[in-house]
Amino acid sequence: MRKETSTNFINEQSITDDCPIAATLKAIGGRWKLIILWNLREQPLRYKVLQRAIPNISEKMLTQQLSVLVEDGWVVKKDYGEIPPRTEYSLTELGQSFIPILDHIYVWGTKNSITEKVNAKRLF
Repeated sequence: MRKETSTNFINEQSITDDCPIAATLKAIGGRWKLIILWNLREQPLRYKVLQRAIPNISEKMLTQQLSVLVEDGWVVKKDYGEIPPRTEYSLTELGQSFIPILDHIYVWGTKNSITEKVNAKRLF
């Protein structure tokens, strides 16, 4: 989190205030948010199931990213109040409305062999 008086914060605000693309990228930016949304696209998932679906994410990062997605209204957390604890995460209407965009990105990435291109760059 940047200080509200910093130049970076002010510049970021001026960009996101006037540009829906920049504001959307800020909302869903980062390494894990899109992956979490993608994994929740078909059904609600319990925390451990979601963690297994994203094997390279740390428990701390998954918890942080889920908290942000819940706070921002993309995901809803349902706590069943049972022992042992049972928690499920699912997409809100906002989150569901973004899935067609992710579907298009998936198709575009597949058609343009993006995975192969990114992996080829890692070799050098």
